[in-house]
Amino acid sequence: MCSSDLDGETMKAILKQGATLATALLTVTTLTGCGENSSTQQTVSPAAAEKESYNLRLAHTWPTKFPIFGDAIHNMATMASKMSDGRINITIDSKNKHKAPLGIFDMVKSGQYDMGHSASYYWKGKVSNTLFFTTMPFGMTAPEQYAWRYYGGGQELAEKVYAPHNLITFPGGNTGNQMGGWFQKEINTIEDLQGLKMRIPGFAGEVLAKVGAKPTNIPAGELYTALERGTIDALEWVGPSLDLRMGFHKIAPYYYTGWHEPATELQFLINKEKWASFPADIQEILRVAMRTAAYDMYAQSQHESAKNWASIKTEYPNIQVKSFPTAVLQAMKSANDTLIAERSAADPLAKEIIDSQAAYLSTARAWTKISDQSYFQTVEALK
Repeated sequence: MCSSDLDGETMKAILKQGATLATALLTVTTLTGCGENSSTQQTVSPAAAEKESYNLRLAHTWPTKFPIFGDAIHNMATMASKMSDGRINITIDSKNKHKAPLGIFDMVKSGQYDMGHSASYYWKGKVSNTLFFTTMPFGMTAPEQYAWRYYGGGQELAEKVYAPHNLITFPGGNTGNQMGGWFQKEINTIEDLQGLKMRIPGFAGEVLAKVGAKPTNIPAGELYTALERGTIDALEWVGPSLDLRMGFHKIAPYYYTGWHEPATELQFLINKEKWASFPADIQEILRVAMRTAAYDMYAQSQHESAKNWASIKTEYPNIQVKSFPTAVLQAMKSANDTLIAERSAADPLAKEIIDSQAAYLSTARAWTKISDQSYFQTVEALK
């Protein structure tokens, strides 16, 4: 049979079937690995191919193939692609590509990138109230902070801070309680912190400045070199999940327990105008992918820290684990309280956030004590 033997309706049906078959063979590239521009082929269904696709660019603060933090980003992108049947495609650029690890805020705000992944307290020099959404010294633990963020009004307050800057922020993964840092000498008195050059960001950096130290912030890829060359005398990074592989113990063997970052939450940033352009289903897919990836990072951080902590005594015998003396902690807590009061008095939005966190912590901590703390005490007493 040749085409001239077909009536018009039959010809239309055949052409429609051919178009559907061609659509089914289309593929889109999605990111799943941790390398820059790494990709895999995600087959697009005929139904998805008939709908609009969304090609997004994400810049993050971390080096290429950076573990845990980078994993969270790629997990999110992979989930978004799968849940959207290939309609959402996210290209991920590490700091090795865009060369601005601490420029994520501005790049996403301007629309140079659609999305970002970093830490909110890095932007305190631009918008001071951003620092409250990573973690606060002597503040909430990760479960308490997640509860505040999702159910206690924290996300609404974050939107108040970021919306004027054409940005939306979502939790991007929690490290849990962080260690207090690596030091080349023991800290026995508050005087030992005088003039100490230390990499420590966020509100904790302001606390240390208040007691006489000299805080600074340095990107992850430059930390070891800065410590080795004496640009800094001490640093805090994360904890066993990431610290041991960085080699800080070779230069600074005193490893102190934490006080300053009990629940360090990273963030996903999205350009507000871009977000508003998405239909409701795409917004919800991204929201679920980000939330799931953030929780998975928390679990992965716990796993890696536990595993690496177990290896310290056998594989790193030179590391000396210490806790800050009570007098030093009291001085830092006093400085923290003074700075909180000053910020609250000077900025109505800061006061709203501070009051919200304090009220929630008061309620949540009572339960943490009767649940987790009592359980630990019970188990310890039976040993």
